[in-house]
Amino acid sequence: MYISNHFTLVRKISNGILICLAAILLGCGGGGGQEAAKPILIKFPHVTAPATPKGEAAERFKQVVEERLAGRVAVEVYPSAQLMSDDDSLDALAFGEVQMIAISLSKLDRLTHKFQIFDLPFLFPDLPAVERFQASDYGQGLLRSMVDSKLLGLSFWHNGMKQFSGPAPMRTPESAKGLKFRIMESDVLQAQILQIGGNPQKMAFAEVYQALQTGAVDAQENTWSNIYSSKFYEVQPYITETNHGYLGYLVAVNPDFWASLPDDIRSELALIVQEVTIWANEQSTIIDLAGKEKIIESGQSEVIELTADERAAWQRAMRPVWDTFSESIGADLIAAAQAYDK
Repeated sequence: MYISNHFTLVRKISNGILICLAAILLGCGGGGGQEAAKPILIKFPHVTAPATPKGEAAERFKQVVEERLAGRVAVEVYPSAQLMSDDDSLDALAFGEVQMIAISLSKLDRLTHKFQIFDLPFLFPDLPAVERFQASDYGQGLLRSMVDSKLLGLSFWHNGMKQFSGPAPMRTPESAKGLKFRIMESDVLQAQILQIGGNPQKMAFAEVYQALQTGAVDAQENTWSNIYSSKFYEVQPYITETNHGYLGYLVAVNPDFWASLPDDIRSELALIVQEVTIWANEQSTIIDLAGKEKIIESGQSEVIELTADERAAWQRAMRPVWDTFSESIGADLIAAAQAYDK
């Protein structure tokens, strides 16, 4: 009886152990299977409103990725600086806290001076000239110029050409003298404002509306779409259509994250980025012009159109900025950009 009971107990213990081992193995195997099946997450923060060129491009990217790579890749878009500022996103990307950013080109001069070329005033006459340069060997080389800083460029997205807005009409460079201009974190943009006698104030995009409203700054530069979507026109009675500069973004990933992706996923994501770029850059012009028209229709801000002579005066006033930054950017890079201006 003792022996029978003993064997019965042993069987129960053994069965219990087997059940536990099975549960553990299933847990490990199931967890591993679930982990393997869990989509790769791409966190994608940016600072502009959803209805801007960058905002719509980011949403388009999310949509296409989750259609083609359903269950394998998920994209979380955080617009309007909900998650972090542009400056913070550079550090977050380097440390792997986010996986993709679309950052203003002006923000990159802390990593390399080469990207300052996009801030030179009146270097590019229009967006087609910008696109030709970005598609050139010089432009494509810029995408890979910051890998050591844990930033790999995949593509360029447009916002548009920049205009000046302020409390009074600015038909000549002299009319900007003494005004406090909000600018992005860019030494070139700082020099540009100083060159026309203004007082540059570096400030995060999310703070601009309140600063304009309260008089902390008097003026700013931006694209039509940003001026409209962020309602700057409500607190800026005049906008001068200068087209003096380019506002664009670098779509970038952490190179280590990019290299860690399965080959087929990485190839598909690269293809999607290029397709979205074509779509986004076409849309940017549509959105920008629509923003201009809505501002005019609102009647809250008067649009000042420059004559050819007035525009030439702005160009002459700002041209010395090129010489100031020629050495740090590279004279060869500036010459290459000029070659694509027609």
